[in-house]
Amino acid sequence: MDRGTEAQKYIWEGAIPLQIHLHESEVTTLPPPPPALILAPRIGYLPLLVPLIKPFFSSTLPPGVDTVWFDYKGLPLKWYIPTGVLFDLLCAEPERPWNLTVHFRGYPGNILTPCEGEESIKWSFINSLKEAAYIIIGNCKNVMNMSQSDQVELWCSVMNGNLEAYLRISSKLKLGPGGDEFSVKLNSSSSLKSRQSALETDTTGPVKTGRIPVRLYVWSVNEDFDDLEDAPHIDNWDKISYINRPVEIHGEDKYFTLRDAVKTLLPEFFAEKSLSDDEISMPEVGDERGLPSEDANSMRSAEEAGETMCQRVESCCPSDNAEIKLLRIQGIEPKLEVPFAWVVNNLMNPEHFLHICVYIKVPEPVAM
Repeated sequence: MDRGTEAQKYIWEGAIPLQIHLHESEVTTLPPPPPALILAPRIGYLPLLVPLIKPFFSSTLPPGVDTVWFDYKGLPLKWYIPTGVLFDLLCAEPERPWNLTVHFRGYPGNILTPCEGEESIKWSFINSLKEAAYIIIGNCKNVMNMSQSDQVELWCSVMNGNLEAYLRISSKLKLGPGGDEFSVKLNSSSSLKSRQSALETDTTGPVKTGRIPVRLYVWSVNEDFDDLEDAPHIDNWDKISYINRPVEIHGEDKYFTLRDAVKTLLPEFFAEKSLSDDEISMPEVGDERGLPSEDANSMRSAEEAGETMCQRVESCCPSDNAEIKLLRIQGIEPKLEVPFAWVVNNLMNPEHFLHICVYIKVPEPVAM
C-alpha cells in the first residue's frame, strides 16, 4: 500500500496555529469572549473550522442566521482557497498565531461567492479535481464516474488529513502528478545531478501526462523591500493576479527544474535574463494572498478549465528590472534548482493542483 513520501506526510500533517477573534460588532456581552485558539490543517479550508469555533462565541452572538466568513486585517478571505495557501500568500512575515477575525453576520456577497458550509467546499474541491483531470488527461470522466462511496471516502480523507486513505482512493482516478514519460524523464534526469538529499528519494511512481495543473498567485509591488516584515499590506484582492495555467513539459533529455517551470508560467519576467536563487529572499516561512473574486468561477466546472487554464496575468509588468522577491509552495521556499518532478510529486494539493505564491518587485511605470 502506498503510504506517501516523507514530504507528503509533512504536508498532510502540517497545521497553522490560529487565534480567531469575534468581530466587535457581533459581541453582545461583557466582557467580550476571549479569542479561540485552534490548529488549522494546511490542506483544509477555513469554513470547515466553524463547528470548532462557534462554541467559543455562540453565547454572545446577536440574533440572526449564521453566514460565516473570515477576514485578515479587514480583507475578506476566499473560502475556496486552501488555508495553507492563504497563509503563504497573505502573511509575508510569518505570524504565529495567525490572527483572524470571524464574522457570523453581514456576509460580503459583493466580494465573496456564497458558501453554504461543507457541501459548498466539497463541490468546489470536486470541481477543482475535475478541472485538474481535464488538464492532465484531456477529460474528467474518471472523476465523474467515481462511485458515491469513493467520492465520500476521498472527501473524508481530505477533511481528516488521512493520507493513506486519500492515496488509496485517488489512485483509482489514474491522474498522478505527471505522465509515464514525464516522470521517467524527470526522475532519471534529476539523478544526473546526483543530489544526496530527500529531493532524490521522495518521488512517486510514474503517471500519465506531461501537463501539470498549477494555480499561481502573483503579488506585484512597486515599493522595494529587503525584509518581508516591510512588505506592503494586501488590503484588496485586485492587487493579486491569479493564473490558472498548466506547465507543459518538452524535451526528452532536459533537466527540468522549478526555475524552468516558473519561466513557462511567467515568461514576461524572463524575457531577458534568467532568475538565480541569489535574487530571491529566503525567510523562514509563509505568506498569504488570494485570488480575484471573479476567478472563483473558474473552479466551478471542468468545461470552464479549458478556457481558464491558459488565463494570462493582466497586472504584471514587463521583465525589465523586475525581481522575484519570494516564491513559496506549501510554506516552503525551495531553491529554483530543485527538480520540478520532486516539487510535483511531493507538494501538490489533494485536488491535484500545485499552488505557487510569488512576490514580484516591478519598476514604477514611467509617466508619459
